[in-house]
Amino acid sequence: MADAAPPKSSASTAPRPSVLSLNINSKSALYAAYMPLLRNGGIFIPTTRNYAMGDEVFMLLSLMDDPAKLPIAGTVVWITPVGAQNNKAQGIGVHFKSDESGVEARRRIEGLLGGVMQSGRPTHTV
Repeated sequence: MADAAPPKSSASTAPRPSVLSLNINSKSALYAAYMPLLRNGGIFIPTTRNYAMGDEVFMLLSLMDDPAKLPIAGTVVWITPVGAQNNKAQGIGVHFKSDESGVEARRRIEGLLGGVMQSGRPTHTV
């Protein structure tokens, strides 16, 4: 008699979100990474890992000199592939969830950027 594989639970069939860590230590780097055009805000994360649009990710974001890391859940909404035009960095854009962590991340980032948000300087995404 052959051994049957144990039944898969729904928890094991759902892909687990990736965990990314991002340290941003200057206002110019934050400006280049932040994606204010997204409804809940978002951030560009340089990475060589392959992601698909809609993938769920979880990130730990460190901003400037703040020792606290912001835990943020999000969804991949932008992909810059290797060798992209204009030498753009390879990576993904993550749209923050509309939950408390996403709202707090957007508030903190926009507070740090202040008037710089109106700048016309290029970013990692546009």
